[in-house]
Amino acid sequence: MTALLVALAGLLGLAVGSFLNVVVWRLPRGESLSKPPSACPRCGHSIRARDNVPVVSWLLLRARCRDCGEPISPRYPLVEAGTAAAFVGVALWLGVDDGALWAWPAFLYLTAISVALALIDIDTKTLPNRIVLPSYPVAAALLALATVGTGDWWSMVRAVLGLVILWTFYFALVFAYPAGMGFGDVKLAGVLGLYLGWTGWGALVIGGFAAFFIGGVFALVLLLVRRAGRKTGIPFGPWMLLGAFVGLIWGNGLWDAYLSAAF
Repeated sequence: MTALLVALAGLLGLAVGSFLNVVVWRLPRGESLSKPPSACPRCGHSIRARDNVPVVSWLLLRARCRDCGEPISPRYPLVEAGTAAAFVGVALWLGVDDGALWAWPAFLYLTAISVALALIDIDTKTLPNRIVLPSYPVAAALLALATVGTGDWWSMVRAVLGLVILWTFYFALVFAYPAGMGFGDVKLAGVLGLYLGWTGWGALVIGGFAAFFIGGVFALVLLLVRRAGRKTGIPFGPWMLLGAFVGLIWGNGLWDAYLSAAF
């Protein structure tokens, strides 16, 4: 049963990844996500259904448009395969025991928006309100559903406190140094705080710290290889998201180990 559910999560990830490619391209441009159908940007021909199978179609077409031969970016299958792998990873992390399936919708949703937000932030240095703001009620509802499965209603209290704590922390950073990051990071921090707080205090602490640690290491590497200067703007959203997943998966264990060693 576990293997079947994980496989289904992977297939769902492929389909979601295909849709995320549309989101990442169209949403920053203010275009509809549903109309018109996907088409080749060079020749304008609509993509046929048989050419729209995640990953497989790109391989069969040898990475070229069927009509004009224009190369198709490898980013498309990478997003699809990457989302599928991420869905499988989340499914394996959550498992299927002790009401864990109730948490699948919440964390698969977080995974999906994380892929979209990370890529959009890399491309445009923005975190669109059209994704971030609706995620507050959606995440709260899905985490409430997950709480039904676990029976731990204190987790929802922690989630709200996590939202307030992380949002306030990022707001204070922006208020103190507006050039350091954008208000989009503050809004995303609230969503991540919901998930981290729901998972545990250790997840919240480690997840919040990991974003700055990983982002700082990346920025240092760019400086050392001279790919960026001290005033170069680097999107922080991807590191917030990556740090949050570090907190979700390992945060409670790392925090407990730290407390045991310290006290």
